[in-house]
Amino acid sequence: MTAALARPPVSFRAALLWGGLAVLVGILVAWLPVIPLGGLLVLVGLGVAVLVEPAVGVMLMLAIAPLKTLIATEAPFTLPVDIGQIMLALVMFAWALWRVTGCRRHTSLPRTRLYGPLIGFIVAFMPSYFGAISAGAWLSEMVKWGEILLLVLIVLDLDHDPDCARRWPWIAFGLVLAGSLQALVGLWEFRGGSGAPHLWIAGFRFFRAFGTFGQPNPFSAFMGLILPLALGLAWGHAELAFRRWRERGAGWQQPGALAVLYGGFGVLLLGGLLASWGRGAWLGFGAAAVVMVCFAPRRRWQAVLLLVAGGILVAILWVMGFVPAGIQQRINNAVTEFTGFGDVRGVPVGDENFAIVERLAHWQAAYNMASDHPWLGVGLGNYEAVYAEYGVVSWPRPLGHAHNDYLNTLAETGMVGLSAYLIGWALIVIWTLRALRQPDPVMRGLVLGLLGTWTHLAVHSFVDKLYVNNLFLHIGVMLGLLAVAYRQHTEDL
Repeated sequence: MTAALARPPVSFRAALLWGGLAVLVGILVAWLPVIPLGGLLVLVGLGVAVLVEPAVGVMLMLAIAPLKTLIATEAPFTLPVDIGQIMLALVMFAWALWRVTGCRRHTSLPRTRLYGPLIGFIVAFMPSYFGAISAGAWLSEMVKWGEILLLVLIVLDLDHDPDCARRWPWIAFGLVLAGSLQALVGLWEFRGGSGAPHLWIAGFRFFRAFGTFGQPNPFSAFMGLILPLALGLAWGHAELAFRRWRERGAGWQQPGALAVLYGGFGVLLLGGLLASWGRGAWLGFGAAAVVMVCFAPRRRWQAVLLLVAGGILVAILWVMGFVPAGIQQRINNAVTEFTGFGDVRGVPVGDENFAIVERLAHWQAAYNMASDHPWLGVGLGNYEAVYAEYGVVSWPRPLGHAHNDYLNTLAETGMVGLSAYLIGWALIVIWTLRALRQPDPVMRGLVLGLLGTWTHLAVHSFVDKLYVNNLFLHIGVMLGLLAVAYRQHTEDL
């Protein structure tokens, strides 16, 4: 009886709340024009969806974070912080609210081995503060690694909800979708959508694609990081569909359709990668493709057969001229241009070698910094702050980093930081290989894609720094997916 009497006030308050909301919407409809009203309602709807399902917030963050440069340069208003940080704050709030009010409020935070390398990076980078000129730049870079660690925790925690379906497929889909949307923008720019004269390529017929990143290099890095993931998921779903079809079981249609979908995303991302005209990204994806082919089959002889067949196919296409001449020339010149110089101070600069000499000059500056501060470096994030003291005289303008992540880490954090970075990523790769040994083909496809992503990151980092333009948020989410896969692997043992 008491319980029955307690219900009407609750229902009345709910009715009052919804009634007030309806009145507010009616006022807005009467007062605002249609387009602003529609935009406001969409934002409110997305906000509610994020609060109800935090994984939606993660997917939105992945898609919106690459708009950082576009909003900063083209928006009629100025944000207090970049859009990626705003979206991350929304994800954190939604996750915290879900933890307080949801089914996991009484459970402890999930554990994973991946915390170890990330905490190791942070600890090893901390002593570089004592050599930092700019404390703000040091703190900004340190916060990035803290956010990566936090994203690993959030993704791992969201996927361990016993009362809900697995969330990792949606988060992985969000990563691939975010990359594919950028690829569409890049292909539009490639066909003349950008109209930027300094980006003419291929005999003034096309333009280098840059998506919403403002520059081709970070765009090409994004394409190279996401493309292996799309191909890995396509492989995993195709393997599952084939297994069910061969066993004459039902349910092969859905994984088959997803394999086609992810394969289509892969083609789109490959187009964006080629349109970026980034040799470092091409080299990174080439290495990732070889690694993925090696580990995709469950039997090593099949991997060898695929590698041989792939090598023969590429050689035939190259010799017979099916590879466009512009791409051939760009690949042929890559190695010779990077190995043909010593001290860049005496190298004559022209249109053909400007970008290469500029990059090598920044490598030389990083080497000079490391020579003076071999153990602790000049301070995390302080490459640009001290560049004037160590840079080549003929290249007075710093690019923000050394365009080589290993040299940049060595210059900023010394041997202590670089050693921790290399050891930590070696452990992550080892755990990725272990997570690859599991029966679930779709999860195995995810891990295969992540292995390709780590390969691309490792190789591309020789000619660029990839933790820029909010790409570190995507890397943090991918590390979270690896934590999910590794946990499932250990549970299956």
